[in-house]
Amino acid sequence: MAGVQLTGDIARLTAKLRRLSDLDLEGLNESLAEGVRTSTRLRFKTQQGPDGQPWKPSLRARLGKGKTLVQTARLRNSIRSRADEKGFAVGTNVIYAARHQFGDKRPVTIRAKKARCLRFQVGGRWISKKSVRVQLPARPFLGLGKEDLEEIRTRLEQEVSKEV
Repeated sequence: MAGVQLTGDIARLTAKLRRLSDLDLEGLNESLAEGVRTSTRLRFKTQQGPDGQPWKPSLRARLGKGKTLVQTARLRNSIRSRADEKGFAVGTNVIYAARHQFGDKRPVTIRAKKARCLRFQVGGRWISKKSVRVQLPARPFLGLGKEDLEEIRTRLEQEVSKEV
């Protein structure tokens, strides 16, 4: 008889494979998504991207009047996660998020809202302007860093070893 011959405990292997097929993928993905969401929100505190590189500080942050990307915390607080049995996603629907994530080489005009003019220091001199044009550097906050990938790997290994 030609064919494939299997050796070992086939019944035990089949039982393990059956248990893996019963794995709660939606629950697992929800757990992974929440971990990545938490990690993403933490980047606003550490002021660095998923790759560990520090963000270029904003002028406001350099003047000691707050942190970069956290003036109102709207962007940080908008980070949401979604999961189902097929996977998960972490992101935001804030309209200006992409400009901060990827940067923007097109100049943006910033105008004074609560005062007659903007006042800032350049090269040790104080300057007052009604508006200024700036280019936004990329300050990535979304993405998977080494720690995120390690956490995902560890969590997956735990789930699979529980089932096997």
